[in-house]
Amino acid sequence: MAQILIVEDEPDVLLLLENRVRGAGHDVESATDGETALELVAGRRPDVIVLDWMMPRLSGIDVLERLRADDPQHDIKVLMLTAKSQQSDIDRAYEAGADDYIVKPFSSRDFIERLAALAAS
Repeated sequence: MAQILIVEDEPDVLLLLENRVRGAGHDVESATDGETALELVAGRRPDVIVLDWMMPRLSGIDVLERLRADDPQHDIKVLMLTAKSQQSDIDRAYEAGADDYIVKPFSSRDFIERLAALAAS
């Protein structure tokens, strides 16, 4: 069982993700903005962060850059889950330190499989 932090500002998507992750047997915490996410990471380091890009207060890419500055060994795995589908966005996320990237809309099966792979690594 892994500790998963889901960072998503859309309530329906957040609920779906929480249910899928819990259904896969993981512990879940969630945040609806980037600043709250960083506060949660500081208090309790998750195994994997599922991170949306476009959020209020602090974008997902900003969260990722700050996280990697504090966690250069990549002890926390980051799965970007976002509607941003341009190759330049995908490249930017990987350059900032993302471990995986899924474009919305997404397959729940693919999401859980990729989450499990990150949690196991």
